[in-house]
Amino acid sequence: MGRLTTHVLDTAAGCPASGVGVALFSLRPERRLIAEVSTNADGRLDSPLLDDAAFASGVYELVFQAGDYFRARHDELPEPPFVDEVVIRFGIADANQHYHVPLLVSPWSYSTYRGS
Repeated sequence: MGRLTTHVLDTAAGCPASGVGVALFSLRPERRLIAEVSTNADGRLDSPLLDDAAFASGVYELVFQAGDYFRARHDELPEPPFVDEVVIRFGIADANQHYHVPLLVSPWSYSTYRGS
C-alpha cells in the first residue's frame, strides 16, 4: 500500500518550518476533514497523513497555515499577509505509490512538487 507524506521548508530563513499547522481534506464526494497535524522540528510530520487502508485514490487538499507560522516567528507581515493559508489540491491516481507533497514557502511565495 502507498502513503501520503509532506514536509515544509522555510525558504526565507533557509530551514525546516516547525509548528506549521496542516489540514488534509478529501474532496470527493464532498469536502471532508481527514487529519489536522503540525510539523515537527524537522518540518516533517511524525507519521504519514494517509497510509494502509485509509490511503485511497481520489482528489485531496492540503491546507498549510503558513501565515500563522510566519507570525509566530515575529516576521514583519502586512495585514492581510501576502501568503497566509496555502492550499494545494492534488490527485492520487495509484494507491500503491508513495505521494510526497512538500511545501517550500516564504512570506512572499510558495511552490510544491511531487516528491519521492
